[in-house]
Amino acid sequence: MKSFYDIIGQSKIVEHLQTAIRTQQVSHAYIFNGEDGSGKKTLARIFAETLECEDGGINPCGKCHACHISDSGNNPDIITITHEKSGSISVDEIREQLIADITIKPYYGRKKVYIVPDATLMTVQAQNALLKTIEEPPEYAVIILLTDNKNKLLSTILSRSLTLEIRPIKDTLVSEYLVKNKNVNEYKAQLTAAFARGNIGRALKLTDNEEFEEIKSEVIRVLSDISSMKMDEIMESVKTAVGFKEDIDDYLDLMLMWFRDVLLYKASGEDEGIIFAEEMSSVRRCAESFSFEKINLIIEKLMETKDKLASNVNAELSIETLLLSMK
Repeated sequence: MKSFYDIIGQSKIVEHLQTAIRTQQVSHAYIFNGEDGSGKKTLARIFAETLECEDGGINPCGKCHACHISDSGNNPDIITITHEKSGSISVDEIREQLIADITIKPYYGRKKVYIVPDATLMTVQAQNALLKTIEEPPEYAVIILLTDNKNKLLSTILSRSLTLEIRPIKDTLVSEYLVKNKNVNEYKAQLTAAFARGNIGRALKLTDNEEFEEIKSEVIRVLSDISSMKMDEIMESVKTAVGFKEDIDDYLDLMLMWFRDVLLYKASGEDEGIIFAEEMSSVRRCAESFSFEKINLIIEKLMETKDKLASNVNAELSIETLLLSMK
C-alpha cells in the first residue's frame, strides 16, 4: 500500500496535507492542479486512504480493515467519479455519483472522499450543480478535483476550493527514483528524467516503452552520421521518422536534447551536464563540426518543425527540410 513516503519532490504539499490531517483541519474541497503524469491522482488516493485509516495517523497504516479495503479499491467511502463520454462529465453524472450520494453518511470512516479526475471536463451545468454542494457540504465530506488547467473551472469553484499546485520535480529526483525503484541503469535514468521534464508519470511510462527506445536509437544513429549521409540515406531516415506517427514529437524533442548537449559542450568543453553521456564522442564531434550560429539555427529549425507538425503541415517534407538543414 502506498503512503506519503512514496511521493517524491512534493514535500511542501505532503506537509500541508499531513498537517491538515493531524490538526483535523481538512478542507471540504481541494483542487490538485498539475499536468498529466504529475502524480496528482496518486497523491489524491493516498490522501483519501489516510483519511479513512482507522489508525488516525498522517500515513495509512496498511494494517487496519479500512486500509485493506482501500488498497483493494473497494472502500465505499472513497468514490472516484466516472463518465461515459470521453470529452465531458455531465450534470447527471455529478448528480448521481456525487450529489445524491454525499447525503449518505460514511459507512466505515470519519470522512467520505470524492475524487473527480479530469474535473475540467465537467460541463458548466455540472460545475454549477457541484458548486452548491461545495458551498454547503456535509461535515464529513471531502471533494478533490483533479485538473491539468484549473482556470477552466468556474471562478466560483476556484474561490471556494483550496488549490494545491503539483509542479514538475527535479530531474535528479526522477533519475534517483528510477534507479532505486525500477532497476534502471544510471545513464538511461538520467536521459529519461531529462526527457520527462520533471513528470514522474511520464518517466515511468518511458522506462518500459519499446517505441521510445526505437526512437532514441534512431535519433542517435541519424545525428551521429548526419554530416556524412548521402541523399538516399537522408530520405530513408525521413521515412523512418514519419513512421513514428503520433510519437514524432518525441523524435524532435530528443533531437533538441542532443543539440542542447552539443551547445553545452561547445561552450564549456566539459562533459559535465551532458545528457547523452554514452554518445560523448559523437556529441564532441558534432560540436567541433558546427559553429555556435549553426547549432542555434538547427535548434530554431527544430522548434519551427514542431510548430509546423502541430499545425498538420506535411510531415515528410518538414522532416526532410530539417535533416537537410543539419548538413
